[in-house]
Amino acid sequence: MNIWVDADACPVVIKEILFRAAERKKVTTTLVANQFLRVPKSQYIQFLQVQSGFDVADNEIVRRVNPGDLVITSDIPLAAEAIEKGAVALSPRGELHTADNIGPRLNMRDFLDTMRSSGVETGGPPALSQSDRQAFANHLDRILAKS
Repeated sequence: MNIWVDADACPVVIKEILFRAAERKKVTTTLVANQFLRVPKSQYIQFLQVQSGFDVADNEIVRRVNPGDLVITSDIPLAAEAIEKGAVALSPRGELHTADNIGPRLNMRDFLDTMRSSGVETGGPPALSQSDRQAFANHLDRILAKS
């Protein structure tokens, strides 16, 4: 198993949890972003910088992901593509995306996009809470225990 992180929008606290897990479990963790990110020196932690542009990092993750890999993303379409390729997708809030729940999540995302494009203020997600961090860490530990 490899871990792929959609790193442009991934909160720092979640990256830190991933860095500790990569070292503890000795699993290759690659952060993909279109801007430079500092990562700890480690044989298990890598950074892949891609060109700027819409969905460039997402497309690179989809191109490289393999069945059984883990993708960390809050991007629902990326999660859907990862699941389609046989990977596991987990949001930084600890929400496990599955083949059973990704369809409704895609529909809700599209609905909210339509609302925003018509001028309706939908607001953004709430700040990452301590319970979100704990949910993420717990799901991550369960996924890594299975690998």
